Amino acid sequence: MSQQIDQLVAEYKNTGSLKGLPSKLYIDGNWSDAHNGQTMDTLDPSSGKVFASFSAAQKKDVDLAVEAASSAFHNVWKLTKASRRGEILSRAADLLEQQADRFCVVEALDSGKPLAEAQGDIASSVSALRYYAGCADKIQGDSFPLGEGNYSFSTLEAVGVTAHIIPWNYPLATTIRGVAPALAAGCTAVVKPAEQTPLTALMLAEVLRSAGLPDGVYNVVNGTGAEAGSALVNHPKVQHVTFTGSVDTGVLVMQAAARNITSVTLELGGKSPIVALADCDIEKTAEGVLWAIFYNAGQICSAGSRLVVSREIHRQLVDKIVEKAAALKPGHSLDNPNFGAINSKAQLDKIAGFIDRARARGIKVACGGNKMHSAETADGWFFEPTIMDDVPMDDELVQEEIFGPVLSVQVVDSLEQAIEAANCTQFALAAGIYTQNISSAMQLSRAIDAGQITVNDYWAGGIEVPFGGNRRSGIGREKGLQALRSYCATKSITLAF
Repeated sequence: MSQQIDQLVAEYKNTGSLKGLPSKLYIDGNWSDAHNGQTMDTLDPSSGKVFASFSAAQKKDVDLAVEAASSAFHNVWKLTKASRRGEILSRAADLLEQQADRFCVVEALDSGKPLAEAQGDIASSVSALRYYAGCADKIQGDSFPLGEGNYSFSTLEAVGVTAHIIPWNYPLATTIRGVAPALAAGCTAVVKPAEQTPLTALMLAEVLRSAGLPDGVYNVVNGTGAEAGSALVNHPKVQHVTFTGSVDTGVLVMQAAARNITSVTLELGGKSPIVALADCDIEKTAEGVLWAIFYNAGQICSAGSRLVVSREIHRQLVDKIVEKAAALKPGHSLDNPNFGAINSKAQLDKIAGFIDRARARGIKVACGGNKMHSAETADGWFFEPTIMDDVPMDDELVQEEIFGPVLSVQVVDSLEQAIEAANCTQFALAAGIYTQNISSAMQLSRAIDAGQITVNDYWAGGIEVPFGGNRRSGIGREKGLQALRSYCATKSITLAF
């Protein structure tokens, strides 16, 4: 770790907070309190303690932010040359990279994830800004061959004001994943961070302003979903909503957007399978499964939360994963453990409830299964790395998204059973395949319903690869060139001569 990280960690341990944390709303290039002065606290999941407070926006504040974004869109940003938009995003990437140490400490502190994981999040955010900076002046239409006497072509135009509802598991990365292509396309943005993790989306405002982003193009309205989030997705001047979160909330977002005929990108729940065939590399597969479910303590929409395993290797593979799980040691995020905290007490209790009910049904616990209480975890919110073995297909451990460090094992006897098991839930976000047979890999890739499939490396891919799900896992795609389409409208122009 760098000297600056060490200094920031020491400051937090000595004072219980950090100097200079943002605490206000960011609207039209200005920092302001919520109009009624209401505030909320943000807590350190590793200790359960409050370490900062921030303004909580109400409808009036959201209205001001949307009006600012609308004015900036019509009068400034959509008129800005695409190459200039790219230059600003590129400069923002450089500035974020220069401030990465502070961002990663704040992200780890706010979310509960280990410092090393937060560093990876900041690095991927820098990459996303650079990627879409390079896309800004390459958004172009087509021409259509109507024949002599006609000339027909299309242009891609920015849709307008975009709303971004951000989850608590990847606060900065998810913000930039949506905002960067929106800004590259010429849209303006109003961001509503998760109430548990608002800080880095606010810090990003200063980075973008320093990079030269005009006032009103990026706005942040912290607050609750009921107040700030609802007002934002219901606003008639919002032309596109990008939402990441639960299925139930996603349904409400879609219903609200429909009233204004507003388009949506929804990244919702997941119950992603990892299929391990009998010919897989046991060591590589075990390592892949371990981090597919226990990275960020399993709090990832696309976490590999189900292991669909051939009976021939079931015992050997599960035992190997259990052995590796035993080496995961929790601790305060700023001490950089290899296993982090659960983001909130409510989420911790939800995870524990799933396991308590499973025990009552007689489901075997291969390892873990309990809240953690130790000197390392103190009063923080931690749950043991947990593996539930040989779980029936219709059990809630297989069917429901737990959003925690819980792996459910499904045992199968054939490729056909593996396909059935992989597709047995209402979700279709991601899937992993471990096999040394390319034919089996391709057969499974075609047969499994998922928006993203990887083979022999669960977290393969990057900002270049489109990401999103089918069925109850969502609508639309983020990342890659495809994400730009969400923020553009096609205009066709035909000339007769």
